Amino acid sequence: MSRLIGVINLDHELDQLKELTYFRCGAAVPFASRYRLIDFTLSNMMHAGMHEIALFVRRKYRSLLDHLGEGRPWDLDRRRGGLFILPPDWNDPTDVSLGDLQHVHNNLDFFHRSAGQTIVHAGTQHVNKVNIAEVYRYHREKNADVTLVYKATEQLEAEHAPCVRLEIACDGRVTGVHQEQDHHNIYLEMFVMDKSLYLDQVKHCIAHQDNHFFRDAIQRNPSGLRIYAYPYEGYHAVINSIESYYKNSMKLLDQQQFQALFQNLPVHTKIKYEAPTRYTHSAEVDHSLVANGCTIGGKVENSILFRGVRIEEGARVSNSIIMQKCTIRTDAVVENVILDKDVQLTPERTLIGDTKVPYVIAKNSVI
Repeated sequence: MSRLIGVINLDHELDQLKELTYFRCGAAVPFASRYRLIDFTLSNMMHAGMHEIALFVRRKYRSLLDHLGEGRPWDLDRRRGGLFILPPDWNDPTDVSLGDLQHVHNNLDFFHRSAGQTIVHAGTQHVNKVNIAEVYRYHREKNADVTLVYKATEQLEAEHAPCVRLEIACDGRVTGVHQEQDHHNIYLEMFVMDKSLYLDQVKHCIAHQDNHFFRDAIQRNPSGLRIYAYPYEGYHAVINSIESYYKNSMKLLDQQQFQALFQNLPVHTKIKYEAPTRYTHSAEVDHSLVANGCTIGGKVENSILFRGVRIEEGARVSNSIIMQKCTIRTDAVVENVILDKDVQLTPERTLIGDTKVPYVIAKNSVI
């Protein structure tokens, strides 16, 4: 949809996944055997026909740049439009903007040159399959200034604690934005707003020395904006801690959960040409998610293996997440563990973590 401009804002996403975010931002964390967290947001925008997407980044984005490239998997390698990776400009001595407002102020050319007239603003910590085209139609039907996307969650979990909640009237109007812990309407950090209004609100916030667009322009709502809420009912997972990452990853071993995330519209990611996984005569694999390019000679159960993992004969892996190019040598035992990329586990080594708080090994480690 050419009227829509995508903005993926990573500025306020804290790197809370411990060893998994030592060397990368949260948006670049691998998920579900072959994807990165940002893939789900980009794919949602792609399926809405969005041809211009800005990515606001500030720190630890080298891994993210390597993954995104020119944006080809999401049909963003274009002569006009495409994917724009926009760190803030630190060289403007007249710049008085703060926080995520810096990104907009220092990249106003992107917005002025874009043919799109409506902003779709999102993050990457809420994994979902929101139909953005439907949200846009709802936004127009309600004649809203801002439309926030939310999920009415039946069971509140620990990862929901820092999430923003919405109070909603029967007509869909938002009457309150807060963080009351017993409230079930979880804001998905996605909103729709007309570009002209968005830029006016950015200008107003900067003039008042504000530093957080959502909090200062929408939550506090000093301009009296007409704010509506769009109810999303599909798959939703909040990834903001090692515990939530592990729990929601392992839930994908359930067929219903997996289909809820991946059925219908596909999720696109960086293309890698690798051979199919090879299972030797001694391999035993049960209830696991295995990407291509692996070689398995040991026993794997209730686990997630990313591309290029090697499990040697006699090794045992259970209830674990093994990321790209890891090697688990003969007779090693791994249980309730997350191994980041390129970890080498030597023969007869045993790693056992807690069932709720897994043992995490940083990338490139040799144990």
